[in-house]
Amino acid sequence: MKTLNLREAAAFLHMHPEEVRTRAKRGLIPGAKVGRRWVFIENDLAEFVRSLYPVKRQALPIKDVISANAGRQTSDSIDEYNKLLGLKPVRRSRATR
Repeated sequence: MKTLNLREAAAFLHMHPEEVRTRAKRGLIPGAKVGRRWVFIENDLAEFVRSLYPVKRQALPIKDVISANAGRQTSDSIDEYNKLLGLKPVRRSRATR
């Protein structure tokens, strides 16, 4: 396990040392003040950086409703889509059904 001082942690994170110190004080960056010095564990900092990565989003698993309708939307396919998204059913007038 490799430990880093404040300057090394700042270089690792590509940040200014004062910014790292401020964020560590607030608990935003994992680190501990041992005596008069800040100590950071390299693996903790790497995990912190990974936590900032954007979350990959998956497409919703839409059944064969759309392909079965060959591109035309019916009230059933719209209701199915809304159900998959967790939306409330849309009330439509009789003219649009």
